[in-house]
Amino acid sequence: MASGCEQKVVLITGCSSGIGLRIAVLLARDEQKRYHVIATMRDLKKKDRLVEAAGDAYGKTLTLLPLDVCSDDSVRQCIDSVKDRHIDVLINNAGVGLLGPVESISMDEMKKVFETNFFGTVRMIKEVMPDMKKRRAGHIIVMSSVMGLQGVVFNDVYTASKFAIEGFCESMAVQLLKFNVKLSMIEPGPVHTEFETKMMQEVAKMEYPGADADTVRYFKDVYIPSSIDIFEALGQTPEDIAKCTKKVIESSQPRFRNLTNSLYTPIVAMKYADETGGLSVHTFYNLLFNFGSLMHITMSILKCLTCNCLRRRTISPD
Repeated sequence: MASGCEQKVVLITGCSSGIGLRIAVLLARDEQKRYHVIATMRDLKKKDRLVEAAGDAYGKTLTLLPLDVCSDDSVRQCIDSVKDRHIDVLINNAGVGLLGPVESISMDEMKKVFETNFFGTVRMIKEVMPDMKKRRAGHIIVMSSVMGLQGVVFNDVYTASKFAIEGFCESMAVQLLKFNVKLSMIEPGPVHTEFETKMMQEVAKMEYPGADADTVRYFKDVYIPSSIDIFEALGQTPEDIAKCTKKVIESSQPRFRNLTNSLYTPIVAMKYADETGGLSVHTFYNLLFNFGSLMHITMSILKCLTCNCLRRRTISPD
């Protein structure tokens, strides 16, 4: 127990791997033991990696609960099993990706992305928000993405799901402020996870029925190599995102939006500098189709553009 104050109860979704696992372990292993972490995942059979990483914190400052954010019953049962249904910090991390030409993606696949990334988050917020409002205290954190601020080619559906949750939370934040409940978005750029690596390898081999040959070629031969370049140049680790998230939790006045990667600040700023949208659309077009072979140079330019004043607009893991 933290000396002088009670532990904060932190519930995190999607903890079997990646960012969720790292946030859970970082908070559970806090030297001052300020947090009691409830790490959740859909399938507890996948708990081994988390349990190993948590070490002696498991069973002390970290406990596990099953939770499927796509199920009303599962969400209710999970929160009901928490003492007094009291959650101080809710971290909505569970999410799924979807990549490829939209012509080849079924409507059911698209709905699954929204069911997890949008409705799953909304379902969690709806379940914990009434108690937070009643107590006039609490912090809701949503793992969004820079793709919730800027559209990215061939990530159409995933981007749409993140835009949706950004709009929802931007609206909710105003109401919650009246109840002294904080709401924060964490907006990473590319993050090196096994999920991303595996997805890149798989999509390069797949067939894309319904999409024309030119579109498939642009996706496989232009987008995928460029995307790998971007990941190598700009990618952060799940540990970086966990450290950023911990900073947001511990801030006395947390920001609503928290870009974790200062290299993306110019990209987002460019979008808002031109209300017609033409600047960002044509810039991304040229980066992908006209300057693809110069991607490494482009990444270097982005790094040069990121001066100290831009870094102040982001939350750094360091």
